[in-house]
Amino acid sequence: MNKPTFFGVRHLSPTAAYHLRRALDEAQPRLVLVEGPSDLNGQMEWLCHPETQFPAAILAYTRTPPVRTILWPFAIYSPEIQAILWAHEHQVECRFMDLPSSVFLAFREAEEARAAEEDAGPPEERQETTESVYRRLETLTGEEHDTFWERHFEQTEDYRSAANAFGRELRAASEDSRLDRAENIVREAYMKRVIQEAVDAGVTAEKIFCVCGAFHVAGLEENAPMTDEEEASLPRAEACATLMPYSYYRLSSRSGYGAGNRAPAYFGLLWDALNGEGLKQAPYLYLTRLAAAHRKAGNLVSSAEVIEAVRLADTLAGMRGSRYPTLADLRDASVTTMGHGQFSELALAAADTEIGKKIGFLPEGVARTSVQEDFYRQLKELRLEKFRTAELQRLDLDLREKLNVKSETAALADLRRSFFLHRLRVLGIHFAALLPSRQEGANWGEYWELRWTPEAEIEIVESALMGDTVQGAAAYALKERADNSTSISQAAAIFQDAFLCGMPAAAQHALSVLQGLGVDAAAIAEVAETASRLSLVVRYGDLRRFDPAPVEPLVQQLYLRACLTLADACICDAQAAPAVTKAMDQLNTLQLSHDFLEQDRWIALLEEISDRDDLNTRCSGFAMAILLERGEADEDLLSREVARRLSPGVPADLGAGWFEGLAGKNRYALIARLSLWRQLDDYLSTLDDETFRRALVFLRRAFADFSPKEKNDIAENLGEIWGVNPQQAAELLMNETTQAEQAVLDSLSDFDFDDI
Repeated sequence: MNKPTFFGVRHLSPTAAYHLRRALDEAQPRLVLVEGPSDLNGQMEWLCHPETQFPAAILAYTRTPPVRTILWPFAIYSPEIQAILWAHEHQVECRFMDLPSSVFLAFREAEEARAAEEDAGPPEERQETTESVYRRLETLTGEEHDTFWERHFEQTEDYRSAANAFGRELRAASEDSRLDRAENIVREAYMKRVIQEAVDAGVTAEKIFCVCGAFHVAGLEENAPMTDEEEASLPRAEACATLMPYSYYRLSSRSGYGAGNRAPAYFGLLWDALNGEGLKQAPYLYLTRLAAAHRKAGNLVSSAEVIEAVRLADTLAGMRGSRYPTLADLRDASVTTMGHGQFSELALAAADTEIGKKIGFLPEGVARTSVQEDFYRQLKELRLEKFRTAELQRLDLDLREKLNVKSETAALADLRRSFFLHRLRVLGIHFAALLPSRQEGANWGEYWELRWTPEAEIEIVESALMGDTVQGAAAYALKERADNSTSISQAAAIFQDAFLCGMPAAAQHALSVLQGLGVDAAAIAEVAETASRLSLVVRYGDLRRFDPAPVEPLVQQLYLRACLTLADACICDAQAAPAVTKAMDQLNTLQLSHDFLEQDRWIALLEEISDRDDLNTRCSGFAMAILLERGEADEDLLSREVARRLSPGVPADLGAGWFEGLAGKNRYALIARLSLWRQLDDYLSTLDDETFRRALVFLRRAFADFSPKEKNDIAENLGEIWGVNPQQAAELLMNETTQAEQAVLDSLSDFDFDDI
């Protein structure tokens, strides 16, 4: 009985793709069936489009949350793609023959539910999985599976027979989990059904050419087709699909892709060689490209080293039993000749040559979600297309209106880019990451790092559930977050995001949510954080074309609330004190930033906190530091406070805690006050050993984040106080701690601090 042709492949095998095309030339089939989702045949038109550049992937996803996705990625050397292209070139009908994407997605939903149930149950018995067979093979051959495959299959002249035999033996040797076995049986029965339907439609079996994973060949030859009843019983999820650019890195097994290889760019090089002068050309292509990448990184590589690497690779291949060098042979040869025995010297060049940075491209008009269309449209309008690469790139924005251009669009170009990137950030699309500001006292500059990954495309697709455009989806995301807020700090963060996104309506909604959460119930740290976020909007609203007027009354309300509760908040323990001093610092910045916030009330409050003895001393010291910084405390007041706080009658931990707060701000001004260090030295000299040890812990913590220069300046002050050469004192005190000194310091960790 005549049968279809079954050509078993490895999904990213250039040799499979090469021999497949020749097998198709010989067979001249009427129908080509390819392992792939049978409901997505419409994507083949775009896979064959002359402007499409691989790698690319078909992405299917569910329409309802939580969004589940499934990918079918392809490189130009994927056998499936070459089969599709061959059929297109020869005007032969070509279809996918695997389960529909909707069924695969339903399987994923069932697997997730089943996995949750099995977490509480007994573990399955250990199975001899496909992966474990690969590991056994590696043990027997002494080579990684990729190297074994390349040496014995990528270099063979009879690929089809070798791959089919390997798939059959792998199938016999492995015993995957019950669920994996069941899925394979269902898939093969469905594929067999598609074949039978083609025969029933009048295509003779010998004119059907099937391309599938080598593992499935035996199943397609032996198993029965799926019945109508079985097909009708398959679960299905409501799904959509799109074609998306992919990257060489994501095709690699290093990214976690189970069907990948470890060096997509290298296998692309093999494809070029097979379609050129043959695999004998591959060592020259690899080693010259590696040398070029190494030179580009600023290293020296001579032609003699490249020639010697070619010779050594050929020798290694002969010793290891293959016709041509494999990647492992080429790697060993290049490390020896160009890397001077150290792979680390060649690591960057090897990554560029073996994995590569290539990202695919799809022509305009390819079926996409509306959010994808909007994303790519804005990417082009905002001139950000050059950042859609696998290489990390910097983008600095100046949000100020440019006055030397004619159009408003050009004048506000960077501001529009900022809005766009912030909207992507709000949607969780990891295309751009915001860096910390490098400015002090200004906020017109923004600094970003941009890098494109296929995951970003998936995240864009998932955003389609929230809106038809990037802005619409971001508005939905912000509203959902606002409605689920439980604190004023959460609502303020959402308001700030809406402000940065240039979305006034979303900001107004977040502001109304914030007002409704009840400011009076908030802790001082939360009030200060919220006020600081709102302050940013008031200060820089004009820069982002945002009216800050509705925000000012809320900032005033928060400020008043903080002033009324701050003193009571300073009645706290040592663990809570850092949060209180941080809030105090934020409130001080807030008052300095806005004329509509009453200054006298704030100064009076700081004086009260600084003077009171019943508050946490670190908070009191920090209040004094702010007063000094603002010029509201003179030398006499500081001297009196130091004498009062650092006196023998005051417990050491309280005195040192006060000094820790004082050192929390305006350090250079403190360092310049020699009288302060003289008083501190006098105070420490009066302490007995036990009390000194107690104070030392707090003082070490106070000086922990001082810079080396600041510590050096303090040491010079002490040298002057002690009557010795200041520079020599600084050098002595800044020396590395000796073992004996370190042992004494380590003993402090066992000190009993009671309830500190």
